[in-house]
Amino acid sequence: MKTLLLAMILSVSLNGNSIYDFKVNGLEGKEIDFSAFKGKNLLIVNTASKCGYTYQYEDLEKLSQRYKDKLVVIGFPANNFGEQEPGSNEEIVDFCKRNYGVTFLMAEKVSVMGNDAHPIFKYLTEEAKKIGTQDPVIKWNFTKFLIDKNGKLVKVFPSKVKPLDEEITIHLN
Repeated sequence: MKTLLLAMILSVSLNGNSIYDFKVNGLEGKEIDFSAFKGKNLLIVNTASKCGYTYQYEDLEKLSQRYKDKLVVIGFPANNFGEQEPGSNEEIVDFCKRNYGVTFLMAEKVSVMGNDAHPIFKYLTEEAKKIGTQDPVIKWNFTKFLIDKNGKLVKVFPSKVKPLDEEITIHLN
């Protein structure tokens, strides 16, 4: 019985009951603690440097600046689709800053799907299914998860929805 209880507690702490339960390593080594974002909207995006949607970094930066008082943008580089993020964390930092002036938060490179998916993406995928998002939830790079200021997933936006599209900004005004 003790073993079962311990397993359940561990499962909750590893997978999280809330977005605010997660801590991830940042691209430049500093920890990103999601509990610090209570009261703000979050836009979590799986990114890639060699994707046809890579130009969205520019609009993600604009979105982050425009709504900086009520939105936190967090990019998660991932190499899950077409091996379009082959670089190291250091190479990704350099690419994002040099080409797009990225100042919004970037987590270290992770996997966003499959058996090795990072726990935050397992959590987001499960939350997305609860609100009716079809499987696979993440179909390609630059899928966007919008979380409201109370930590509830509002909507998942596919790659083709640009960061500054009204589909997203309507939730921020």
